[in-house]
Amino acid sequence: MLKKLPLIPLLLVFLSCNNNSTPDYDSSLPAIQPNNLPAPQPITFTVEAVYPHDSEAFTQGLQFYNGKLYEGTGEQKQSTLRIVDIKSGKPDKEYLISDPEIFGEGITIFKNRIYQLTWQNHKIFVYNVNDIMHPIATYDWSLEGWGITNDGKNLIISDGSAKLYYVQPDEANKEMRTTKILTVADNTGELDSLNELEYIDGYVYANRWYNDHIIKIDTSNGHAVGVMNLTGILHQYDPAFRIPDSAVLNGIAYDSTTKKLYITGKDWPKMFVIKLNK
Repeated sequence: MLKKLPLIPLLLVFLSCNNNSTPDYDSSLPAIQPNNLPAPQPITFTVEAVYPHDSEAFTQGLQFYNGKLYEGTGEQKQSTLRIVDIKSGKPDKEYLISDPEIFGEGITIFKNRIYQLTWQNHKIFVYNVNDIMHPIATYDWSLEGWGITNDGKNLIISDGSAKLYYVQPDEANKEMRTTKILTVADNTGELDSLNELEYIDGYVYANRWYNDHIIKIDTSNGHAVGVMNLTGILHQYDPAFRIPDSAVLNGIAYDSTTKKLYITGKDWPKMFVIKLNK
């Protein structure tokens, strides 16, 4: 099974060395001093429901929108965009990306359009939220695509590093214009491998690849202020399931009406409805 490889640190150096133009994002932000940051506070939660999930869905992104759960899945020749029936785990609608080279990644719904990242294909597919079966545009993206969310004004993209990229779709040129880069850190230093993202009430919640924690990120400064520990949650509710090495925690969707989270992982047989304890 194809797995992600760690992001090569030289990639960002290469890009910066080959870009002689003035950056259009804010590079004047003060440098983070990790040793001076307080440790993220534990976020406790209650599992309120457990539903089936397609154990052949290599989940890369979840989004709850207008009462429907949207899911983006990955792997070459298997990457999809789907609308999922929550209680059965089965797709009500499913679009299989026809290009066998595409490896789908995170999704978000922004201004009535669905944006679906690809891993190393440097493409972002765009769909009308009312028709997932027919992409309406393809945008260029220079970095790897891992997770994506939005704050209502900007798309926010992760590339497997400790960076979150705030971008605006440039419709004329079918590319993404970066307006800000946020570096995520806690008291131990920068937090890399940022993957699936979900924007909730001014914070970004992020999976970290091969980590059973979800971190809560203050979007004003990139500081990780909270952490949810989901270690062992799948084994607790499905002890017979033999978890493959690639079946990691990945998938965060927020229902703003009920204030509940939907959590799953790559090829997990379960999806969890979680309420955060305030």
